[in-house]
Amino acid sequence: MAKYHKNFIFTISLLLSYLSLSISYYDHHNKCSFPKECGKAKTNGMFVFGSSLVDNGNNNFFENRAKADYLPYGMDFPNGPSGRFTNGKNIIDLLGEHLKLPIDFIPSFKDPSTKGLKIVYGVNHASASSGILDDTGIIAGNVTSLRQQIKDFEEESLPELENVLGCTTNDSLPNYLFVVGVGGNDIKLYNLGGRKFVLTGVFPLGNYPLVKLNMPNCDFCVTLLNQAAQLFNTNLASMVAQLRTLMPGSHFVIINTYNILNQILSDPAPEGI
Repeated sequence: MAKYHKNFIFTISLLLSYLSLSISYYDHHNKCSFPKECGKAKTNGMFVFGSSLVDNGNNNFFENRAKADYLPYGMDFPNGPSGRFTNGKNIIDLLGEHLKLPIDFIPSFKDPSTKGLKIVYGVNHASASSGILDDTGIIAGNVTSLRQQIKDFEEESLPELENVLGCTTNDSLPNYLFVVGVGGNDIKLYNLGGRKFVLTGVFPLGNYPLVKLNMPNCDFCVTLLNQAAQLFNTNLASMVAQLRTLMPGSHFVIINTYNILNQILSDPAPEGI
């Protein structure tokens, strides 16, 4: 998966270079009591929303079947399985390293210790199996929908952040990167103060192992699902183009996860797969 990580990080690098020219970081930064370490990073931190692609352990605190707290998940992660749906670090961890954030990992919202100074560099609200619709993932049990993730951010993370930094979120949030693993509430986040957004498209749905298992002889089904994913990604790009005019001062980048993963599936050897 090395190329996937490199492509993702390269795209983010371009985004951050652009944002550094587009946003008055200094003016906002001086109004808030950020730790001195913040000045060494490319952004003050990240607030993360989405599903299994970016979940870093929130579902560990729920009764559900959408968990990754057992092997082989985490086999290459420090201290073993953590709730990340990967063998080691997930893309949020790698992005945090690239941004030179002065913490090892963005804390999970549901972790009781995520409060006080621990949230200065951001909070991960993502919950595996969740989606745009409130009932997405309900078959897996208790998961946090995107709507609830945003509500938790607004009602708990933001007041805590204001208290710690001693300034309003209108002053602090422009210094943060918002990563949205599933679309739908970008305007809400914008109204709360967010200005820099990273959106991920939909993977080739027809290539999911579950689809291959349940429909092994249905090539049409695979094609249909992949076409649906491509249609979503195309419309997402169109929607973001409209949002830029509706949300002055906002900046978006869309990660084409469909093409990245499709390339890996088509030619896995260079990735060591």
